[in-house]
Amino acid sequence: MSQGDTLPWNYPLVALSVLLSFLLFLFLHLIKPTKSKNSNLPPSPPKLPILGNLHQLGAHPHLSLAKLARKHGPVMHVQLGHVPALIISSAKAAEKIMKSHDQFFSSRPQSSIANRLLYGCKDLAFAPYGEYWRQMRKVCVLHLLSVKRVQSFRRVREEEVANMVAELRSLSSSSGGPVGGAVNLSEALVALTNDVFCRVAFGRKFNRSGGTNRFHAMLAEYLNLLGTFDVGDFIPSLFWVSGLNGFDARVKKSVEELDTCFERMIEEHIQCRRDGGGDERENILDVLFALMQNDSSIGVALSRDSIKALILDMFVAGTDTVHTAIEWAMAELIKHPETMKKARDEVDRTIGLGSVVKEDDIETMNYLKMVVKEALRLHPPLPLLVPRESTEEVELFGYNLPSKMRIFINAWAIGRDPESWEDPEEFYPERFANIAVDFKGNDFELIPFGAGRRGCPGIHFAMPTIDLVIASLLRYFDWELPEGRRGEELDMEEGTGITVHRKSRLHVIAKPRLA
Repeated sequence: MSQGDTLPWNYPLVALSVLLSFLLFLFLHLIKPTKSKNSNLPPSPPKLPILGNLHQLGAHPHLSLAKLARKHGPVMHVQLGHVPALIISSAKAAEKIMKSHDQFFSSRPQSSIANRLLYGCKDLAFAPYGEYWRQMRKVCVLHLLSVKRVQSFRRVREEEVANMVAELRSLSSSSGGPVGGAVNLSEALVALTNDVFCRVAFGRKFNRSGGTNRFHAMLAEYLNLLGTFDVGDFIPSLFWVSGLNGFDARVKKSVEELDTCFERMIEEHIQCRRDGGGDERENILDVLFALMQNDSSIGVALSRDSIKALILDMFVAGTDTVHTAIEWAMAELIKHPETMKKARDEVDRTIGLGSVVKEDDIETMNYLKMVVKEALRLHPPLPLLVPRESTEEVELFGYNLPSKMRIFINAWAIGRDPESWEDPEEFYPERFANIAVDFKGNDFELIPFGAGRRGCPGIHFAMPTIDLVIASLLRYFDWELPEGRRGEELDMEEGTGITVHRKSRLHVIAKPRLA
């Protein structure tokens, strides 16, 4: 059950429990009326008892909240069960939250799912604001995801992209493809990013069977669970629903399977290093174990659970969001063949005849970078970013915002805000030729990686892969839709979940164009 996909109240038994709870609450309110603790909150849509505005989230919360914000304003209050939430839908408001008053909005709300999946939130993304989080961020920024460390993995990225290109060539030359002779580009991108991450993290990749393996399947289930709506987090009286509908059992199974898998890989890695085997390059596990043995260098004890939680974080940042961003960019290029031709011509001019694409070449591909920016503007992989939580009462925007208020920053809505963008619904990379807006956290009109203290430190890890893959796909293939369909006929409907992929797989015809 993904976020907003199959909401708990769709089940008859749960619906009955909600009705009974509603009657009980109504009875109690009739006996003992209550007063609002804080009447000076931002504008809000009408609410239902108990549910508040939960019923208005729908299958795509970022779309539903953007629609509500157009009516109630870019700073909007919604009530999610018992949880007050602030919805931010403009660049100016986002800057107030993530820069001017970042110190008050840098914590994370408690999540029963993240707590169970991430070893008590010992990771970076979901850890509450405090000393542990600060030290984990230091570990990531200085030791795991520094520019120097990311550059050290360049050969891995280039080798795996070359492997993907070779596999696509083989698939494109074979007959009887899955959809009119087309290749499943979505599946190829998932495999690529998984292989890159596994080599970077563990020093090796795992054999695939039928396009996936058990390890990748477990990680896919983990991502699905992480994006699930748990009714008990918002309506505590319904905590038992997750046990009744089988969700608790799924979480328990996922935690046990992943933990067993990680423990086995860690032990194999330790033994391999003792025996002097494995890749000669230092990988992420090597770095983390060296830090664990010398924890005085980071100021906090680094446990095996911390290591596993950080690896899981990096998996999301280094695989799921990356292949999602590439997939959306390629879909937009296929939908707009003139833009694709401009990007391809730039790649060809830069590379020259007879050369292969290298990361060094990307630096001068200005139009390609504009294409990537435009794709991230229209399709941020995490459209609501990771929610924040206020740590104390704050007076902001002319309102009194209470402590423990959940903060959702709608990056999708901000990227399509007509106050910031001309023709915001159009895919037009040239718009970036005349504006100095970037996605590195300083320009709040474009925040696919967030900003401020909670900005994603994985940006330096993600972008080289995104740029290299798109340049390579343009360099080595012509892309068409199956069955003679034109680009404008491509379905661009979104799927559901914490990371928003395309709803349908991207099946396309890949025609090799260069050896």
